[in-house]
Amino acid sequence: MSMCTRKGTPGSEMEAACKTKTPTLEPSSATQLPEGTNCLTCSEDGRYLSLGHCEGLSVWCASSLICVAEWLQDRVEITSIQMTRMAETAYLLCTIDDMGVARVFAYHCEDIQLLHVINIMENINERSICLTFEVFEGGVYGAASISCNGALWLEVYHFPIEAWRKELEVVLSQKQHSNSSGDVYMKWSPVAMVIKIKPLQISAGAAVDGPFEVLQTMDFLTHCLVLDVDTSCSPQAFNTDIGETKETNESPRRCTHHFLLPCGPNPGGSKAKSQPAGLPIAVCVWWSGSHNLLQYLLQKPQKNKPDVEPVPDVLWPNAKEILCSAVSRCTRYIAAGLQDGLVFVWDRKSASPLSVVPASVTGSPFTKMQFVDDWPVSADDSQTFTTAEVQLLVWCKGGAIHAVTTGRGTRSCTVQVTERPKHSGDLLTVTASVPFLQSLSLVVQRNGNMFLQDVFNKTTVCLLLPPTSHLVAAPCSPVYALNTKLQSLLIKGEQDPSCRSSSQGGGQSQLFIFHFGESDIMKQYIVPPPVPPQQQEVLSCVTLEESCDVYLQQRARSVDERSKAISQTWKQLQETGETQQNCSKK
Repeated sequence: MSMCTRKGTPGSEMEAACKTKTPTLEPSSATQLPEGTNCLTCSEDGRYLSLGHCEGLSVWCASSLICVAEWLQDRVEITSIQMTRMAETAYLLCTIDDMGVARVFAYHCEDIQLLHVINIMENINERSICLTFEVFEGGVYGAASISCNGALWLEVYHFPIEAWRKELEVVLSQKQHSNSSGDVYMKWSPVAMVIKIKPLQISAGAAVDGPFEVLQTMDFLTHCLVLDVDTSCSPQAFNTDIGETKETNESPRRCTHHFLLPCGPNPGGSKAKSQPAGLPIAVCVWWSGSHNLLQYLLQKPQKNKPDVEPVPDVLWPNAKEILCSAVSRCTRYIAAGLQDGLVFVWDRKSASPLSVVPASVTGSPFTKMQFVDDWPVSADDSQTFTTAEVQLLVWCKGGAIHAVTTGRGTRSCTVQVTERPKHSGDLLTVTASVPFLQSLSLVVQRNGNMFLQDVFNKTTVCLLLPPTSHLVAAPCSPVYALNTKLQSLLIKGEQDPSCRSSSQGGGQSQLFIFHFGESDIMKQYIVPPPVPPQQQEVLSCVTLEESCDVYLQQRARSVDERSKAISQTWKQLQETGETQQNCSKK
């Protein structure tokens, strides 16, 4: 630990930190990266790193930084990678390459096996491209957004984890028996598609002549979808031609999804298939340009109706177009950042809105939002509906960040924690909550500066400095990972061109490791890692009647709190009324 004396391109945060002699932290170790490393991730248990590079992928031991296995393939450049543990010694890896092909791998006993290719190109004229690929923790479910010839849809898969575990053991035993390091043929169990979700369409029979006629529709789902077609009052927004269908948005769309754990009333009732503890029961989806959040239960399609378009089980309508969204760690709350600076928070447990908060008055649209889940949590997980409080961070396109605190029965509060940067180099490219450091976030700026910041208190706690001969590689899109178990940051760096000698050539990229647990200044912020939502006891009401019973019980327990709040509100209204009367008399 040292004080800031580093020279370079100063940003406003760095200048202020240097003036106040903010402590600095340098890497405790470094190692050379494979050529063309594009992405990096860490397993939940902190034991392994997985790297995607220009000729495949590799798995490293996180403690020794030694490559333990690799899968190499010419002209296969991995650009996105995710890793999750599916057994004690087996890990699932989900990747996307530069051609938009998604693959599923398994790492087991220092060996990498290709299990499945999500979008195999069978017809060159109908090449599907995987835009995003996410696997839920544990590897049972995965979701990929696919684009093909202008069409876009979301596919949710169920991975045969138990079967793959057994097959990996068979491959291992065959290799040990034959003393061979070569490939062993195995017909891996197939992946099952649970649901295929496309942008919803409305039939011409549901179309109407104008916005006032829309309000008279008897079908609430159709009503919301019609409003999604075009919220303007132009006659062209409504079509009454018989036999035609109209998509909610004809332009290319972007799909955003979130897996949802059990919480609140089950929209499928007793007919819905129950899931083992810790597994999602539904997926929340919205399409760019839409006003609606849609929930689909994760149920396999009926065998006699495989091609029937799925219908959402729950629809959460919003007043404005959705720009970004987030779910809390327990997935009880869903937040949507809307046009005109509105933040809409839905409570799945009560199946109702929690609050609507105007978060931005600058006119800059939202680009990202996240829940702040590391504040102290009550021991009673079943908080009352009237006292539940949530906190969010919301990013604006102009660079400003807003902190939103809201809840049912409480006054919402919005604070601008970061102003719009004056210089383009000060724009934030990364603001990631560090789960093992209380209330701290990792911040990376476009000019390559890195620091840990207490966002709510607007203070820079520590500057992170690579060696003087190196810089953060591609600071506009840095390659990094946080290891929760080892309490460390791993980030890709490259040699500073001004420090490079002719004999060193281009210089290979380095992986720098910052160990926060070894720093005295950081020990006061270190907290135990958060409990995964899969291991939390969540109260789930199967039916609407059970949810209503819980709601009424909690209302009864909170009657004193609500009476006190009502009294305070009336007192404020009376004082305001008296003040206005006195002003009018004058």
